[in-house]
Amino acid sequence: MRIAFNPARELDRVVRAVAASTPGFGGEFNPEIRPADPRFGDYQANGVLPQAKAAKANPRALAVALLDALKASPEFDAAHITAEIAGPGFINFKLTPAYYAGWLARFGDEASLRAGAAALYHGKSVIIDYPSPNTAKQMHVGHLRPMVVGEAVARLLEFCGAKLTRDNHIGDWGTNFGTIILAIKRTGYTLDAANDNALEELENLYKLGSGWIKSNPADGDASRAELVKLQNGDAENLALWEKIVAVSNAACERQYARLGVKPDVTLGESFYRDKVDRVYAELTDTGLAETSEGALVVWHDDEPRWKRDGGTPFIIRKRDGASNYASTDLATILYRVEHFRADECVYVTDGRQQEHFQQLFLTADKWFKKTGRTLPSLRHVWFGTILGEDGKAIKTKSGDPIRLKQLLDEAEERAFAIVTEKSADLPEDERRAIARTVGVASIRYADLVQNRTLDYTFSWDKLLAFEGNTAPYLLYAVVRTRSIFRKLGLELGQGEEGASAPETPHEISLARKLVNFSGAVDLACTELRPHHLCTYLYELAGEFSSFIAADRVIHDDPAVRARRLRLCARTCATLESGLRLLGIEPLERM
Repeated sequence: MRIAFNPARELDRVVRAVAASTPGFGGEFNPEIRPADPRFGDYQANGVLPQAKAAKANPRALAVALLDALKASPEFDAAHITAEIAGPGFINFKLTPAYYAGWLARFGDEASLRAGAAALYHGKSVIIDYPSPNTAKQMHVGHLRPMVVGEAVARLLEFCGAKLTRDNHIGDWGTNFGTIILAIKRTGYTLDAANDNALEELENLYKLGSGWIKSNPADGDASRAELVKLQNGDAENLALWEKIVAVSNAACERQYARLGVKPDVTLGESFYRDKVDRVYAELTDTGLAETSEGALVVWHDDEPRWKRDGGTPFIIRKRDGASNYASTDLATILYRVEHFRADECVYVTDGRQQEHFQQLFLTADKWFKKTGRTLPSLRHVWFGTILGEDGKAIKTKSGDPIRLKQLLDEAEERAFAIVTEKSADLPEDERRAIARTVGVASIRYADLVQNRTLDYTFSWDKLLAFEGNTAPYLLYAVVRTRSIFRKLGLELGQGEEGASAPETPHEISLARKLVNFSGAVDLACTELRPHHLCTYLYELAGEFSSFIAADRVIHDDPAVRARRLRLCARTCATLESGLRLLGIEPLERM
C-alpha cells in the first residue's frame, strides 16, 4: 500500500478495489474503515459484517476470503502494513515502523502536509459566508464566535484543497436603517466618519428610535416609510445610508484585523437589492410563491412546520413591498452559482437561525429543480452561546453585551501579567508582543475547543491556564520543541539525516499520533467542527511530553539522535500547522 497522507482513505481505496473481484463482495462494498484501539492496530474494517448479513453468508469466512485476496494483491505491501482477523469478521490493520518512517520523511513540513490534505476538496469552489455582522452596531462578544469559528472553518477548507472565497455578507439593508434614518432626521445629528465615537452614537440613535416606535405606532409607520424610501432609491436616504455603512465597516475592520479575519469580498444585502425582483418572478412563475395577506410567501406543505394549515410560511417579500433576509439570501445563492460557480456554500451563524436556513435551503432546492439548475451543497455551520459564570449569556454588570474590543483588550492585559510573572527578564516590548498573541489566542482557542453546537461557560482562569487543553499549553509545547534545536544550534529539520524507523514504544506511539494528523484534519473538515483538531493537538502535545520524558533526544548515538530529532521536528511542524489552521500564530519564545 502506497504511503499516503491519509492512510485510512488509501486503505479504503485498496480494500474496495480488491473486494470488487473477491467472491461474496459483489456490488458496492463499504469496508467501513475506522481508527482502531492502538492495542490491536491502527485501523479496523467493520464492513464485512453487514456485507455478510446482506449476503446471508458467514462473516468470518468472508473476512478470510477478503484478507487472503488482500495479501495476494500487489497493492498490499506487507513491509508497510499487517492485517489479521478479529472476532466474528473484523479486520485489524497495523502500520509498520517502516510505514511511519516513510510517512514522516514525506510529510515533513506545513507545505507537504497541505499538499497531502488537498485531495479532500479537489479544488472545489466554496463560498464561506462570515462573519456577516449587522451594520450600525458595535461589535460585542456575540460577534466573537462567527469570526473565530468562521476563520477556522475557512482555513480548514483551504488546507484541504478548496478554492475558497470569504464573503462578508453584511446586514446593510435591513429594518434597522429605517429607524436610524428617522432618528438622524429628527435629531439633526451630523454623521462624521472621522469621529471615533460615531458608531456608538449611531447605536444610541437606534435605541432612541426604537423607543419611539415602541411607544407610538405612528413612529413605527414612519420608520418603515424611511426604509421603503431607502430601498426605492431615495437620494437623501441613500446618502445617509452610505455614511452609516462606511462608519460601521471601518470599525469592524479594526476588530477583523485583531482576529486575523480577511474577507475576500464584502457583498452585503444591499448588493442584491436589484436582484430580488428576479427571485420574486421565478418563484411566482414556477408556482412556488404566492401572495398571502399582502406578502409574497412560499409554503412547504411537505413539512408540517411550514405547511398552509397551521404552519409558518417563508416570507420572501413583506407586505410593504420591502425585501428581507429570505429574498436577499435566495438572490445570493443564485449569484454565487452564476458568478462564482460555487460547488458549496457554507453559512456561519448562531443556532437561533437554524429554522431560517432550513427553510432557505428547502426553498432553494425546489426552486433550482423547477428551473433546471444544479444547486450547490448548502451547509449551515451554527454555534451555541457564550455563557457567563451564572449560566446565562455573558453580559456586563449593567446587562449590556460586552464589547468585543474590551474583551480582547482585557485578554491581552491578563496575558501580559502572566508573561511578566513567568518571564520578567524579557524586555517589555517582547512581553507585550507575546501577550498580544497569547491573549487573543486564548480567547480564540477557548471557543474552538468546544463542540461548536454547544453553549460554553467563559472563564478567564481556564482559558489562560498553562495546564490542560488551552492555547497557552499548546503554544508552550511548540516552544519546547524549538528549544531542543536551539540548544543544539540547529534549525528545525536539521540533524535528522539518515534517520531510521522508530523503534522504542514511545517513538512508535508519537509516530502513530503524527500520522493521525491526517485523520484529525479530515474529520474536522468533513464535519466543519474545529474542536476535532483541538483535541488532536492536545493529545499530540501529551504524546510528545511522554516521549521526551522517556527517550533522551540528545543521544550519544548519532542514529538514535537523528530519528528522535526527526520526531521532534515533525511534532513542531504539526503543532504549528494545526495552530495556524485555528488562526493562532505560534511563538518561538514565551
